This record gives sequence, structure tokens and C-alpha cells, in this order.
Amino acid sequence: MVNRKTPKKSRGMQPPGPTVRHLRADAQRNLDVLLQSAMAVFATSGVDAPVRQIAEKAGVGVGTVYRHFPQRSDLIVAVFRREVDACADAAAFLAAKHEPGEALARWLQRYVDFISAKRGLAAALHSGDPAYDTLPAYFQKRLRPALQTLLDAAVAAGEARSGVKPDDLLHAVPSLCAPAYDVDPARARRMLGLLVDGLRYGAKSRTAPGGGPSVSKHP
Repeated sequence: MVNRKTPKKSRGMQPPGPTVRHLRADAQRNLDVLLQSAMAVFATSGVDAPVRQIAEKAGVGVGTVYRHFPQRSDLIVAVFRREVDACADAAAFLAAKHEPGEALARWLQRYVDFISAKRGLAAALHSGDPAYDTLPAYFQKRLRPALQTLLDAAVAAGEARSGVKPDDLLHAVPSLCAPAYDVDPARARRMLGLLVDGLRYGAKSRTAPGGGPSVSKHP
């Protein structure tokens, strides 16, 4: 006799339902809050701040912090990568919302904010600990193409001079603005404004509708 009973589906083969996805989304939000809280604590108290202080700011138990990040270096790496990702991702958002020159200027300000926040991690990042060896390459991998895209668009629109390399700005902006940021953020913004004005000097305007030659915006 043939057994007509429908075989039960393996529970392990079923796709995750809405409840599972919801839990995963909640877990990701909680992790984001934890990393954001750690960044804030590091910025004010340094990377050696007590884990309990981070946990209290995030509204979680100390055990939750250690469950996600068994070593302090794990937490520092995750915080750094999150800040780098946020800065890199801002490029596409700004490019979609503003004219090319304005998008570039706003991203550079976002980069100044990132550099200032990163200074709270400086003691760890420059400690020589091999746990942080991959971070400089990650920084370049994410931020260089983001800035290159903004520069290319600004040059094409006649709102920035050609020949400027992303690495030039990634190194120049912190040197120019970061020392002044903690003392007077408004001064740091003014200095960045001067740098952006320098990027505009010598920019070539877009080709005229009649196909005429490009003309420099400055004599």
C-alpha cells in the first residue's frame, strides 16, 4: 500500500519568517547603538574607558558587550570600521542631494568630523597592536573611491580643478583642520572653506552648448 501521507518539510529548510527577520533587525539596531555609544565614550574618555561605562550609555549589560566583542581591540576595530563606512556612504547620499561642488564640500566637512571623532581612538590605533594592522588599508579602500567619485563629478561640472588626487585631500584636510577642530569648530570650518575655494580656482567650465571651448572660471 502506498503511503499517501505528505512528508513533513524539514524545519531547517524553511526560510526565515517575519519574526526571525524582525529579531535580526532589532539585534542590528542594538549593535549600532552599542557601537555609537562606544564611539562617544572613546571620544570623551579614551579607549581605556571602563566597559561598564560603554554598557550603561548603550543601555545594555556588560555581558552583552563582551558577547559581541570578547576583546577590547574587537570593539575598537568595529567602531573604527563603522565610522569609516558611515563617512564613505555619505558620499553617495550627498551626490544625489546636491550639486557636485556642494556635495564635495559637504563631504569634506563630514570627513573633518570623522577625523575629529577618530582622535579618540588614536592611542589604540597607533599602539602597534597587530589587531589594528588592517585598518589603514580599510580606510583607503572605502574612502579613496568615495572621494574620487565626488572629485570626478565636481571636475566634470566645472566646480573643481583637475589634477587633484583623493590621497592629497585625505592627508591635507586633517593636517589643516583637525588641530583647530577641538578648540574652535567654526574656525576649522572656515579653514576648510578656504581649501574648497582653492579647489575651485582654475576649474574649467563645462563645454558651452554650441560646442565652444571650455573657459577657466578664474583669470
